[in-house]
Amino acid sequence: MAAKLKKGDKVIVLSGKDKGKTGEITQVLPKEGKAVVDGINVAIRHQRQTQNAQGGRLPKALPIDLSNLAFVDANGKPTRVGFRMEGDKKVRYAKTTGDVIDA
Repeated sequence: MAAKLKKGDKVIVLSGKDKGKTGEITQVLPKEGKAVVDGINVAIRHQRQTQNAQGGRLPKALPIDLSNLAFVDANGKPTRVGFRMEGDKKVRYAKTTGDVIDA
């Protein structure tokens, strides 16, 4: 199945402790069906000090399930993502507005 959400997409959280928050996808994990969203599902993780980096308690964004995310369209509303053929190219589009996402 084609990936409906990609790195760089602006999404909104539909359920969970961060419901209603928006952010940008920084990483997609297709095998697990999860994505890491900047500023969403943040937990404190302990990091050992190295020569290059300071250690301590650092906030880290953990993966969130793709089913709990929705793409944000041009109006700022959550929408579903569909696919259609334009010429000989397959493009993603927002179902509510019909706008092409990656042009």
